[in-house]
Amino acid sequence: MRKRDHNVFANAASLLICGLLAGVVVAAAAFPAVAMSGLAAKAGAETFGALPKELTVARSPQISYLLASDSKTPLAIMYDENRRDVKLADISPFMQKAIIAAEDHDFYKHNGVDLNGIARAFVNNQSGTASQQGASTLTMQYVRLAIAYSATHPADVVAATEDTSGRKLREMRLALQIDEEFSKDEILERYLNIASFGNGAYGVYAASQVYFGKPPSKLKLEEAAMLAGMVKAPTTNDPNTESGRPLALDRRNYVLKNMAEIGAISQQEADAAIALPMNVKDKRTPNGCVATNQKDWGFFCDYFYRWWMQQETFGSTTYDRERRLKSGGYTITTSLDVQAQNGADRAVRANLGVNSKAARMVAVVEPGTGRVRALSVNRNFKIDNPNKPQNKIASEPRKAKKKIRGNYPNTVNPLLSGGQGITGYQAGSTFKIFTIVAALEKGIPLSYQINSPDEFKSDYIIERNSPAACAGTNLYCPKNASKSMAGVHNMWSAFGSSVNTFFVPLQQQVGAENVIKAAQKLGITFRDSGDARRATKEGGANQWGAFTLGVSQTTPLELANAYATLAADGKYCEPIPVQEIKGPDGKTLDIAKPKCEQRISTEVARAAVDAARCPVGDRSSTSKCVGATARNVKSIVDAPVAGKSGTTDSEKTSSLVAMTKQYSVAGIMADPDWPQTTQKMGHDEAQGINPAVYNTLKVAMKNKERIQFTPPSGKIINGDQRSIPNVRCQSVESARAELKEAGFDVIVSDNKVASNCAPNTVAGTSPEGRTIKGGVVTIEVSSGGGTPPNTPGNVTPGGPQVPVVPGRPTGRPRG
Repeated sequence: MRKRDHNVFANAASLLICGLLAGVVVAAAAFPAVAMSGLAAKAGAETFGALPKELTVARSPQISYLLASDSKTPLAIMYDENRRDVKLADISPFMQKAIIAAEDHDFYKHNGVDLNGIARAFVNNQSGTASQQGASTLTMQYVRLAIAYSATHPADVVAATEDTSGRKLREMRLALQIDEEFSKDEILERYLNIASFGNGAYGVYAASQVYFGKPPSKLKLEEAAMLAGMVKAPTTNDPNTESGRPLALDRRNYVLKNMAEIGAISQQEADAAIALPMNVKDKRTPNGCVATNQKDWGFFCDYFYRWWMQQETFGSTTYDRERRLKSGGYTITTSLDVQAQNGADRAVRANLGVNSKAARMVAVVEPGTGRVRALSVNRNFKIDNPNKPQNKIASEPRKAKKKIRGNYPNTVNPLLSGGQGITGYQAGSTFKIFTIVAALEKGIPLSYQINSPDEFKSDYIIERNSPAACAGTNLYCPKNASKSMAGVHNMWSAFGSSVNTFFVPLQQQVGAENVIKAAQKLGITFRDSGDARRATKEGGANQWGAFTLGVSQTTPLELANAYATLAADGKYCEPIPVQEIKGPDGKTLDIAKPKCEQRISTEVARAAVDAARCPVGDRSSTSKCVGATARNVKSIVDAPVAGKSGTTDSEKTSSLVAMTKQYSVAGIMADPDWPQTTQKMGHDEAQGINPAVYNTLKVAMKNKERIQFTPPSGKIINGDQRSIPNVRCQSVESARAELKEAGFDVIVSDNKVASNCAPNTVAGTSPEGRTIKGGVVTIEVSSGGGTPPNTPGNVTPGGPQVPVVPGRPTGRPRG
């Protein structure tokens, strides 16, 4: 800014003259002389007060741009008014000259108020001619627009633009001040950035994009003249309407003639430009999440929008936050990973289109930062047209009878992240990981063994004679998906094969309330009111026997982030959709930084991941994996992986989590319109959830480093080892007593083995030598025969007695 050498007397005189002339021009009736002189004196006295803030600080609404994580791929644009301020140096000289020729010939000569122009307007308007002239300078127009844009109440907007002598006198006074405070080029830059050009374009940047698809620096002479001609009446002179096109052309040519008249261009240049046809585009700038750069990115954009609206940094009310987003001129680099997002978009729609009742939902989170890298579902992010609806009738029978339409193929509901009535979906056996975490935190090691029967009679009390109760009792009795799963299991084999009758007794041992706490530490929030009540002590958390089997609701985003916490060695990070936020001043806001904290110990996290390598066909040097419910994940992703599949009762939902050190991908398949659907969701390779998850992870990992998970170490693997007493050739009862006295859980095998011990005595134990404190020791009964025990058939420490069915996506909660 710079000040000119104006003194008090010059200003007062100028203002008095302006006030008197303005009174003549704008008043419908003459002011009394005393009133005019008083008004002028009052204005003169205020001339050198501080300028209103709206005139010194650029406050016109600005577009906010959303970019992908590469900081260059456009995601979306948010605005109330389509405007982006640019420097005068980035505006074509033709445009600068054209606006002066159209609106204020003497802009560089007057001091903000054009006395000659006022006189001309007075003479013209008093002559009785049909056309009335105005006398507003560019500076006065800028004052009017700036005050109107800063108004916070509709009445203030009216006051800033009403056609009264008082308003015009104030404009003149402020225009004189503005002319002192700013250079002419600064005033011209501000005006070009605030003026309206119609079709939703505010400022020359938006106008040049909307009408010509180019930046303002590239505007040609005839294009600049057309834009300058629109400022006077942007709606009337709209070149994209049948009635406005000839008016816009006439106005363009008028501006070109004026440019030649004031010497801005030659007459030859004007004639050549006038001879050119007027070619314009109708390219309204897309706005909001329903108009993202890629049609499938709307769900991520919507998640970002909902996140922004929750941040108090951007205002104390949701109204304030939305205004900041849509008028604050932010450049927002989101966390969206283009490669991962495109992979997810293809994967969720492969062999399953948008018209399927089944919603295939996939969320991708980065371990260690919580940055959400992709959100995708086989739906169109679109508001269904009520006049021409595309959505099908809802699948839920009661809604269908009322002809209520469902959420497919179009929806703007937050299916992946929850909210607005979306509380989530059951994720089945993926929740068993929380039981593992709680057990490890209690000091129970990975190799801890449980003899898992086909049906387990628990201590959990449920409704008598319910389908999940033991016959004739009120006790919860879960079963496995297959009888072949029965046998001795440790955490590796039980998780790999998804053995329900291992995890319910393990949860019972560590306390269901502690398993629930582990889930909460990893980010499960219990959006459903019934789940939230049940998860409290008062709601009976300690009796929630089926919790470990995934009967509570969650979202793909929560599930992905819970597993990401384990991949990050126990560091929980709040899910966040941004990477960097810059204000219009170019300064970076701290709010985009990850918010992380250590929720569980590093060793517990590493041990849980070690168990989670089994279900997806991977293993470490530590893992003792037997069975895999999603075995092909490892070979398809071709990287160290961990995760878990899950299926609810009757396959109403299916889920899979698969993760590397860089990405945690969680998928859930469900019918959001009808949770009790009769459709089987499943895991199959064509239309199930599994391919959507592992193909997303495969694409996300393309050209990424293959980083190994760090295996656990120390007692968390095998716990405290104890020597197993030698009870060979003893009676079964005495052997059982001795083993129990030593602190072991004893079972007797139904299968007899050949041995040189007497028939029906103890042939040996499995395992032999040593095992973990409190571990399972199986007594093998001799059939006689004089040969040594068949040790090769024994179960090694941690292995199951009965082979587990591999490759089957199990984990159905019973109850």
